[in-house]
Amino acid sequence: MEISVIASSSIDGGIGSWDLKTGTEQLRFKQCASPAHGLTAVGDKFIAASQLRNASGSSGSIFFWSWNKPQVEVRSFPVESVTALAANSEGTYIVGGGASGDIFLWEVASGKLLKKWHGHYRSVTCLVFSGDDSLLVSGSADGSVRVWSLLRLFDDIHRQQQGNTLYEHDFNEHTTSVTDIVIDYGGCNALIVSASEDGTCKVWSLSKGKLLRNIIFPAAINALALDPGGSIFYAGGTDSKIYVGAMNSSSDYATQSLGSVSEQGKAVTCLAYCADGNFLISGSEDGVICVWDPKSRRLVRTLSHGKGPVNNIQVVRRTVVGNSNKGQSSWKRNVSSLPPPLEKYERTGDDTMDGIVIVDPPPLSDIPVYSSYHSADLINEQVRELQQQGSAATEIEMERLKLEYKKSLQMNDQWQKNYENLLQVVMEEELNGSSS
Repeated sequence: MEISVIASSSIDGGIGSWDLKTGTEQLRFKQCASPAHGLTAVGDKFIAASQLRNASGSSGSIFFWSWNKPQVEVRSFPVESVTALAANSEGTYIVGGGASGDIFLWEVASGKLLKKWHGHYRSVTCLVFSGDDSLLVSGSADGSVRVWSLLRLFDDIHRQQQGNTLYEHDFNEHTTSVTDIVIDYGGCNALIVSASEDGTCKVWSLSKGKLLRNIIFPAAINALALDPGGSIFYAGGTDSKIYVGAMNSSSDYATQSLGSVSEQGKAVTCLAYCADGNFLISGSEDGVICVWDPKSRRLVRTLSHGKGPVNNIQVVRRTVVGNSNKGQSSWKRNVSSLPPPLEKYERTGDDTMDGIVIVDPPPLSDIPVYSSYHSADLINEQVRELQQQGSAATEIEMERLKLEYKKSLQMNDQWQKNYENLLQVVMEEELNGSSS
């Protein structure tokens, strides 16, 4: 496994790519001036980045780069400037947030714009997928954080029943723009942490749909990174410091600092965490990328982007395939074909998504459907129906059902073990009672 760090800037300094272990720069991808949260690795297929709007341009732009070429290979021109960009873990879908507050969902392989909806009153500032890719969380300049079920976005019947409300949750406690969002791996019980220019980070419960904690920092927070343990998070401030926040601390104030990224007081602009080796990576306004050991609070190494502030950092894992002639990784030798440009408008007529019925499991309790477990037989039946339908929306549903199927089998095994243990206890008590 090869672990790389990619970073971009708001100034056209390209996208830098470094080997995390050695610090060696691998490649510099050209022609990129992206907004914060405008850079994403699309699975292990390629890199995508939205571009800061040209004053003379009438629309936004999203560029694609393959991993082995520095030049832009695919250019897409959405209907408006895309201020935030994210891809699901498999790289099958790309989501963009617009300056108008609209959100766009594209299928990567076809470039098809599957869905466009109005997400916020002001521009979308950040987007993040949940661990199982079933939910999308968006933040906005209007101070709101909203949670979207990708399945229900296509379910017209459910939307009509809910009064045309698309979002699952609407969190609006921030007083100014949301700057970053992270979500842990708790599934339906996940916690969401949001940061804002108002100097606070807020911890939200996905299952309860409410605010759990409000943490006040000494400075406005630009960036967040979640520790894999889930108990703490890191917050990058405008005062150049990286603060440590605790999910379950009794204090409403966070003053503990991991360190400062700049002696000149340059703001921390972005953060990323690499669980392999436990490294925290920070970017700042002075163009320096710092790699930290958060346990010892020691600076391991620095990487220089060279030009302009670093406003995006991502950690990318790629599988390395051995080569008897050259020790090259698979992405340098076996490059996947790039997809077509992303479509500007939703299709109409026969190709539209309207009318597609999503097979939604019946609710078994008052718990939201996406958070409940279902029988293996029911899930298998739904998978067969979805395979017959075949659509982009059903592919998302199938992935979720496969995960639910796996969980159901695990629960079944656990109940079987509990039953066997209980039976053993009962038999022993019967034997003891008979002997006495």
